[in-house]
Amino acid sequence: MKKSTKTIIQLIPEFLEYLDIEKGLSHNSQITYARFINRFIQWLKKEKLEELLPHQLTSEHLWKYRVFLSQTYNKNTHQPLKRSSLNYYLIALRSLLNFFSDRDTPSLPAEKVKLFKEKQGRSIKFLKLEQIKKLLNSPDVSTITGLRDRAILEVLFSTGLRVAELVNLNKNQIKIENFDEDLEINIIGKGGRIRPVYLSPRALKALKDYLDRRNDNNKALFINYKGPKPGNRLTARSVENIVRKYALKAGISIPVTPHTLRHSFATDLLMRGVDLRLVQEFLGHKNIATTQIYTHITSKKLKDIHKSYHSLEH
Repeated sequence: MKKSTKTIIQLIPEFLEYLDIEKGLSHNSQITYARFINRFIQWLKKEKLEELLPHQLTSEHLWKYRVFLSQTYNKNTHQPLKRSSLNYYLIALRSLLNFFSDRDTPSLPAEKVKLFKEKQGRSIKFLKLEQIKKLLNSPDVSTITGLRDRAILEVLFSTGLRVAELVNLNKNQIKIENFDEDLEINIIGKGGRIRPVYLSPRALKALKDYLDRRNDNNKALFINYKGPKPGNRLTARSVENIVRKYALKAGISIPVTPHTLRHSFATDLLMRGVDLRLVQEFLGHKNIATTQIYTHITSKKLKDIHKSYHSLEH
């Protein structure tokens, strides 16, 4: 193995190319990794380690970087970042060290990057069906903006789509022939993987009501009607704001995001007895372990049912 004469910072562009060519990550995933690894670059510069070579990286450096991350605050809430969020930065650093290893560039093994321990039983926030109904009925459908927002909420709960997947939908993907059965469409999900998702009759009705009011040639399914650039495809941030707005209007006390609706979609399927492997397919999870975060919710439900119906009174 030959020691690199390039600094860690100088090798970052090659690392991002490696994620694209060797790992086949989507463009959005590459942007995310670049953002997370940029925090490490910021730390190197802060510590005046811009000239650090891969083989000069030590366990002491890793420890100091973990301390730096643990002292990082969310600029909006002014609260310390959650450990799950901090771990994304460390996972990106692990990927960088794996890149060095694959290129036979001497450096620390990726295993040396220790993740922050998270609390057992990751908390999943989801809505009960009564809350879902209130949320879906909260937009004012007398306006095209309200029709659009109702369609967004219906599609999110019907499909379990990620917000990035939702905003990438186009009008030509929605071919409504009747409202008696679900419509299957194929979407390109995380990692460029194609999967089918299903739009319920309710979601189709909401989409038709919205599309019938459209008189533009924009190919995007959901577009903006306000702001400096009306008519543009909605952004993920815009959809997050829309969901938050209607959750408040519906009187829902917990913070609600598009991902909350994704959690609600998955939880509802499992509560109805759908096999975990099928839920994995619906969500587009690469590994079943990711889907298993929902099992503790359904396990508790089963336990409560067992206790209610299968216990002797004392």
